[in-house]
Amino acid sequence: MTTAPPLHIHLIAICGTGMGALAVMLKAQGHHVTGSDKDVYPPMSTVLSEQNIPVYKGFTVAHLAPQPDLVVIGNAVSRGNPEAEAVLSRKIRYASMPETLKTFFLWKKTSIVVTGTHGKTTTTSMLAWVMEQAGFDPSYIIGGIPIGWATGAKLGAGDVFILEGDEYDSAFFDKRAKFLHYLPDIVIINNIEFDHADIYNNLDEIILAFRRLVNIIPENGLLIGSADDEHIQALMPGAPCTIQTFGEGSHA
Repeated sequence: MTTAPPLHIHLIAICGTGMGALAVMLKAQGHHVTGSDKDVYPPMSTVLSEQNIPVYKGFTVAHLAPQPDLVVIGNAVSRGNPEAEAVLSRKIRYASMPETLKTFFLWKKTSIVVTGTHGKTTTTSMLAWVMEQAGFDPSYIIGGIPIGWATGAKLGAGDVFILEGDEYDSAFFDKRAKFLHYLPDIVIINNIEFDHADIYNNLDEIILAFRRLVNIIPENGLLIGSADDEHIQALMPGAPCTIQTFGEGSHA
């Protein structure tokens, strides 16, 4: 599909941190953005209002009139949602949040994906701030709103795009981990522990998701991982790229 603005893009479950940040970036790219959610409250409602993005409370097919060019369906949305069901029955073009990020923003950028069970938002925020101060004018999308910032998303003019990479699934129609969509050139893994028990049965399944991420780093890419985490260290031998470790000991 064309990504040239202005398209009408509607986001179902727009008030999630990732979806709200995506809405801000699509708006900055010149698209007409609308959204709906069951619960609309600060801080995301404030961010969207300040960006002049209309947000409808509740889900109804009336929110799809006039028909959008694309509907982004958040991973909080399940079958039975009136808007999602209308999208499917009317064959309106749709995509998940991470797929939309890839299609509209990542193909021509150097993608830095920050992952791990803990510390993703903090690390992504720190990296975005450092690269901003260093003059790279990066794009970034963060799963939260850092203190002192108006929003957790920015469309910069530079070549770098920094993403908080989540291993949670993408949508009800795409059960792959979100970070597998992000075309990673550089991957940072802080730590790996069992999490998201609603979609992963055990730690091995989570490690497999991270292994799949490592497997799509290009040869000229970079994997940065903790030398203090045995699960990350087990992924290193299979990495097809340069490896850099960090940690508290001399082994890093």
